[in-house]
Amino acid sequence: MPDFDFRYLLQGALAIALVIAAFTDLRRRQIDNTLNAAIALVAPLYWWAAGYSLWPDVVYQIGLAVAVFAVFAALFAMRWMGGGDVKLLTALALWIAPYSFAQLLIVMALVGLLLTIVFGAWHIARRQRDRVAIPYGVAIAVAGLWVLVSQYSNVIAVSQLPTGLQ
Repeated sequence: MPDFDFRYLLQGALAIALVIAAFTDLRRRQIDNTLNAAIALVAPLYWWAAGYSLWPDVVYQIGLAVAVFAVFAALFAMRWMGGGDVKLLTALALWIAPYSFAQLLIVMALVGLLLTIVFGAWHIARRQRDRVAIPYGVAIAVAGLWVLVSQYSNVIAVSQLPTGLQ
């Protein structure tokens, strides 16, 4: 297993990728396939750096990603979600453990609700009759960053405990 700091470097790269996804979705209502592919393709390097075992760790991550893709692809088919959003969530599922991914979904839903209210009000204020486009990649990115920061803060809190309590 490589040095512990390498994992944080990869998580930092993921955080930067999430910020880029949020800004491009906000600006163009599009999340680039190359960005989603990069996030997904670097996940195995993260698994190695984090010391994941093939069974059950890697299998759980891949299973989670398949389940996330299936559920959110159905939402895409119903036109409730964009394709880039589905791919971003699927790529994130390769990085984030199932329990933390459930937290991501809750934060994503709350931020998405707030975005819907804000963009809906903005849309009404401008008296536009076309369909409101919500940059849901922003909600996904904020939720992903929330989970990354909460995992990092847990590491700090645990490392500050007396040795016998860690």
